[in-house]
Amino acid sequence: MSEWLVLTLAMAAACAVVLVVTIIQQRRIGTDDDPTETPDVIEYMTMMIGVVYAIVLGLAIAGVWEARNAAQANVHAETQALHEIQERVRAYPAETRDKVRGDIETYVTYVVGTEWDRMIDDGSLTERGDELFATVRHDLTDYEPKNDFEAQAYQPLLDQITAADDARSARGDASAPTLPGVVWFGLIAGALVTVGMMFALQIRRTPRELILAGLFSALIAFLLFLVWDFDMPYSRDMAASTEPFRELVPRLMS
Repeated sequence: MSEWLVLTLAMAAACAVVLVVTIIQQRRIGTDDDPTETPDVIEYMTMMIGVVYAIVLGLAIAGVWEARNAAQANVHAETQALHEIQERVRAYPAETRDKVRGDIETYVTYVVGTEWDRMIDDGSLTERGDELFATVRHDLTDYEPKNDFEAQAYQPLLDQITAADDARSARGDASAPTLPGVVWFGLIAGALVTVGMMFALQIRRTPRELILAGLFSALIAFLLFLVWDFDMPYSRDMAASTEPFRELVPRLMS
């Protein structure tokens, strides 16, 4: 099922629940009921609950958005380091140069074709990916420079493979959900309390109040969907992309 369809259904369901509860509640209220008799303390509590929940929800959105950007930055850092290796290895003999570039292509192909999906499903990197990356590292560390020109390129290549290794580890760490379960419990419970407090204000069945109540509940559902979608940086609809890896290997772009 499409994630946007899930969002649409969630927003429609939130609106429907609020509207149905409001209509049922109004049918049970007598004609002599006066909504202006709502105690001031209830209005104050409703306002404070809404403010507190808005702050918590805003922090959650900011947290998962930052995690998503950091996840994409890890991908860019890893691919940039591998690209630098592909370019800087020109200083080496053709046989060594071709082997390094071939092993990088094999590694990138595996990441895009296999490891990325495993990372989404299991929340961790694969041993095969570690082995292919280690092969690239050994290609560089085991080579003995033959002249000063190659020696000058040796240390920068080691620096780049270290940077790629750090970015790969960060990519693995960021593959798990950003928010723990207890935070999700708080967000969902807070949404129910915040929407539920509307009924303490004795809203009427007028079109204006029903529309506002429905829009408010739909907004809460939409914001929770955003948090859920960004909570997994490497999956779902607005996740970090494999595009930087594909650009390293032209045949993967087709």
